[in-house]
Amino acid sequence: MSDIKSTPVNAKPGPKIERVARLRWIPLNRMIVSDKAQRELKQYRVDRLVAHFDLEQVGTPVVNERHGRFFIIDGQHRHAAMVEKFGETHQVQCWTYAGLTEEQEAEKFLQLNDTLTVAAMDKFNVSVEAGRAIESDINRIVRSLGLAVTKQKVEGGIGAVGTLRRVYTRGGPHVLARTLRMIDSSWGSAGLDAAVIDGIGLLCGRYNGELQDELAIVKFKNMRGGVNGLMGKAALIKEKTLQPLSQCVAAAAVEVINSGKGGKKLPTWWKADAA
Repeated sequence: MSDIKSTPVNAKPGPKIERVARLRWIPLNRMIVSDKAQRELKQYRVDRLVAHFDLEQVGTPVVNERHGRFFIIDGQHRHAAMVEKFGETHQVQCWTYAGLTEEQEAEKFLQLNDTLTVAAMDKFNVSVEAGRAIESDINRIVRSLGLAVTKQKVEGGIGAVGTLRRVYTRGGPHVLARTLRMIDSSWGSAGLDAAVIDGIGLLCGRYNGELQDELAIVKFKNMRGGVNGLMGKAALIKEKTLQPLSQCVAAAAVEVINSGKGGKKLPTWWKADAA
């Protein structure tokens, strides 16, 4: 006999769980960008949305009604894509707040994007469960090294799923495996964050035939300050060169590996980059 209890037809409805924001139809030409609550518009993202537009997957923009205008909190790229696709006279459903200050809009933007970061981990886990090739192989590599893809702060845990995917797609499974093994053997969990994984991934990808993994691990283990020492060097290089942090981590790693007397030296990062 089933344990499921049915609700009587004439039962009174329970209390409502209501959002502060309300769904409203907002004209595209009345939506404007708040500089304090948005990142810089990336036209390539707009172009991609237009080229592969699917209204069911675009999601619902979030706006705030202030002084008779609707400031975009989340969704400026979607807004720009819809303007290009349909023109400014169309209306779109938006989750709409009312009366937030600019500072509150900015805070709401950060909250929404923090949720999106968690969603990236959820998407990765669902992709593994679904058997998608790239995510499943990344998970296999991570687990084979005794590590785990997780948002929890645990020993051997890696939360930077976007970086894992970037290293994998850039260099393949071998490069990702070498990268994680080198980091874990050198610094343990202290090194398993996005900037270090990305930078060491670049190192392993470029010096594939020249890099001696065991020598690099010894140099990294013995360097002053451990992974913090490496990131300190990278920060100084970034300040001097204004290059992306991942490139500067790779350059700093080459300096550490080439330090000391004897042994075959790797080409410096910037000379190899120019070549």
